[in-house]
Amino acid sequence: MVVSSPVVEKPATAEELAKRLHAAAGSRLAVVPVGGGRASGMGGMPSRCDVELHTTLLDRVLEHSQADMVVSVEAGITLEALQEELGKAGQFLPLDPFNSPGHTIGGLLATGWTGPLRQRFGSARDFLIGIRVALPDGHLASAGGRVVKNVSGYDLMKLHHGALGSLGVIVAASFKVFPRPLHDVTLEIPAGSMEAAWASIETAFALPLAPAALELFSDGRVLARFLGSPDAVTRMVAELGWQSADATVWMEHSRRASDSWARIAVPRRSLRGILDTLPPGSSWWASPGAGIAHWPFAADAEAVREVRRAAEKLQGSLVLMAAPPKVMAAVGAWGTPPATIHLMRRLKQEFDPDGILNPGRFVV
Repeated sequence: MVVSSPVVEKPATAEELAKRLHAAAGSRLAVVPVGGGRASGMGGMPSRCDVELHTTLLDRVLEHSQADMVVSVEAGITLEALQEELGKAGQFLPLDPFNSPGHTIGGLLATGWTGPLRQRFGSARDFLIGIRVALPDGHLASAGGRVVKNVSGYDLMKLHHGALGSLGVIVAASFKVFPRPLHDVTLEIPAGSMEAAWASIETAFALPLAPAALELFSDGRVLARFLGSPDAVTRMVAELGWQSADATVWMEHSRRASDSWARIAVPRRSLRGILDTLPPGSSWWASPGAGIAHWPFAADAEAVREVRRAAEKLQGSLVLMAAPPKVMAAVGAWGTPPATIHLMRRLKQEFDPDGILNPGRFVV
């Protein structure tokens, strides 16, 4: 069956989504899962798109156990809606992705996007304890649950995290959540000398209570966020002597994105060096504690190739988060395939033998 434009499906239950996915697979129709659309520019251009399978009607909180500090939600709920629900119990999920607001939980898991709080809490896979996924054969597969050690056979939670919906469509997830900190303080060094900024960053990371988030900008500005007990945080603030900043700067920061945008990841010790390879006058922001930089680049394919080569020599990577079609086609979204590419192909064949899920968007 051939269609001239994608059919948009918006199932209201996981079972209905699985049924529609199975029907599309039976007709060999290419399916592109869609959440909030905030990361739609990431990855290669799908080679086919016959059906857009939206998850936005799957937006319920399935269970929230305040005492156990666990929440289970459907994949289409937005991060903001989930944070509002958790906030009623004095809890939160430490996710603060860029190009916010509007990310869905399923979309964040599928893309693996993180933000500044990765410095302290890691990525979503570090507090993901359960997942439910619709597969092309019509089955709903579950893994994990309300305990941390729940692995049998394939570790579905790790397989689907960051796979861009190429192995299945995430329909629900369970997380360990965290109590809101007793004290939350933001400090700032205004734009200035880059040499002084790097020295100040090393001082901050050497403190007994390291920042929960720390961001460096291409103009030398530094933002740091300290979470913890009032006494501990107050002591760190006094030791650093940086000026105070309003906490709303993090919300403003989370809105950052660009039509042409790359994420560079290298070992932490190599971050400063890779930033020096960017074209003169480039703007960027970086998380020095995680070894990650975000670079809104000009539409110059050769510049992207050069920085990617430099990152890969350092055992790192450069991934296009969004780019004009010509640049995406010229340089590719992902870079050199990993040594494990043969295993990734075998997994793709196992989960999606007809290649109907997001064809062409992911590495395999």
